[in-house]
Amino acid sequence: MQLVILYNFVTASSQPHRLNLQKTNRNQKGTSLHKRLIVYSDGGARGNPGPAAAGFLILTENSQELKSASRFLGVRTNNQAEYEALIAALEAAAALGAEEVVCHLDSELVAKHLTGEYRVKNAELLKLWNKVRDLHVNFKKISFVNVPRTDGYIQKADALVNGALDAATK
Repeated sequence: MQLVILYNFVTASSQPHRLNLQKTNRNQKGTSLHKRLIVYSDGGARGNPGPAAAGFLILTENSQELKSASRFLGVRTNNQAEYEALIAALEAAAALGAEEVVCHLDSELVAKHLTGEYRVKNAELLKLWNKVRDLHVNFKKISFVNVPRTDGYIQKADALVNGALDAATK
């Protein structure tokens, strides 16, 4: 049996930037095929801040693509775009009825904010962190995994980001 660490948000705490850890069995029986979704999200800005976009993919556990989307965000920092991509992906996963979501991000900063390794110090990023926390209530379980930029699905999300940026900045 393989175990994965899932991160549950603290709803009331003197340290609002920390998350509680919970271990769960990855191969839990009784979960329907599309109740556990895999998310790959990416955000990017040309300039920091600069024109920015967000993109994401949502997959089943069998790597079947259920949804992909991207959108131009206007002027943002790269970190803001990364958060906004994740927020859009979580909103879409909730609309698809997911009970569990495994979120893959190439942003080490955002991943470590969400796992509690790093404290969120920037006021604008804290607002976005709170939006992620608020979206957590839509799911029984949520996890955040930092993956390298060379990951194939992250590269597809990055291509969505660049496509939205190219279309908006021509």
